[in-house]
Amino acid sequence: MNGLKKDNSKKLFQKALQFIPGGVNSPVRAFKAVGGNPIFISHAKGPYLYDVDGNSYIELINSWGPMILGHAHEIIEKAVSDAIKGSLSFGAPTKNEVEMAELIVNMVPSVEKVRMVNSGTEATMSAIRLARGYTGREKIIKFEGCYHGHGDSFLIAAGSGAITMGNPDSPGVTKGTAKDTLTAPYNDLTAVQKIVDLNPDSIAALIIEPVAGNMGCVLPKAGYLEGLRKICDKHNIVLIFDEVMTGFRLARGGAQELLKVKPDLTTLGKIIGGGMPVGAYGGKKDIMDFVSPSGPVYQAGTLSGNPVAMAAGFAMLSYLNENTAIYKDLDRITQKLKNELIKACDAVHKNYTINQIGSMISLFFSEDPVENFEDAKKSDTKLFAAYFNAMLNRGVYLAPSQFESLFISASVNEGTIGKIAQAARESLLEAHENMT
Repeated sequence: MNGLKKDNSKKLFQKALQFIPGGVNSPVRAFKAVGGNPIFISHAKGPYLYDVDGNSYIELINSWGPMILGHAHEIIEKAVSDAIKGSLSFGAPTKNEVEMAELIVNMVPSVEKVRMVNSGTEATMSAIRLARGYTGREKIIKFEGCYHGHGDSFLIAAGSGAITMGNPDSPGVTKGTAKDTLTAPYNDLTAVQKIVDLNPDSIAALIIEPVAGNMGCVLPKAGYLEGLRKICDKHNIVLIFDEVMTGFRLARGGAQELLKVKPDLTTLGKIIGGGMPVGAYGGKKDIMDFVSPSGPVYQAGTLSGNPVAMAAGFAMLSYLNENTAIYKDLDRITQKLKNELIKACDAVHKNYTINQIGSMISLFFSEDPVENFEDAKKSDTKLFAAYFNAMLNRGVYLAPSQFESLFISASVNEGTIGKIAQAARESLLEAHENMT
């Protein structure tokens, strides 16, 4: 096991606690789900992270998805370096954003027009407002365990049953907002149909991660997305795919290309910015033309279409568009990782399940299949915490939560997988022994 030095990270965290709520700028970074203090990163290259104490880690989060080519890729770095020479922001139209929009429309099957924003949360908030404005309806359907950012409409927990309105999941979210958000279990078409039947002509939109990533990686059952498409078509509901995670990661055109189901609106983020903070929402022309200044639905942003972010994103998407074989390579290397994890788990801990699609993968410490959030919550989170820390100490950086997908980058190779496999075998044994 590596003897990790953590003094500088500890000092930085203690200082951060004085000035930043919880010491972090996003909750999962605090390591509360796995114990211990967060690691503060200094720099990264390819498949490796380096922290402020000089430790190195094989990286399996990749900034929660964006770094599909690995860290500090020369193509992205050059695009950013060239762009900043012309200034960092204009608040005015640029050629870059037009070319970026054209590229997205050409790559994503359902998108005919697109609006740039600054984050995935901004994209989903805007898409919901647009759907409400377009339909003249107020209610939306979301799914337990799917995360669409921290907009008020999305921080809603399930009510007393799948066919009831939700309850605020965070202080600051009003009951009035919650009553317009209806929740259903993921992978349950019957629950969705009940919600629709009980709320006739009231539902503006259904928003879903076509492949969930925020309850761990959870795949849609065969026919599930097709069933949602049929329900939405029958009842004139806007179907929104939140592809902030899956967009450009699972295929050139995202999950909708891979799974062959077209939504009405799509939200994008992460990879679209090549590591810079960017989001977008797009879809059918008749819906998108409801956005101001073409239509009455207002949405604006000072930094939307930021020239540096557009340059990074355009470089990233252009590379993926021209090198589509990367997706087969990513699937192959992630399948290799899955097979190695199966071997390691079979040797030590039989109660597990692994979900994987393309370069997204999750190991759950549960003997039952994981098909929705309730299934995911049955996982042994204490064992996961022990496994996480054992892996970290061996130089492998996992997502610090059982309920987050891992994202594999193209910089991971056979040798890297071998190192991860050895760490996994040792870490599973250590974690299992500590728990028993």
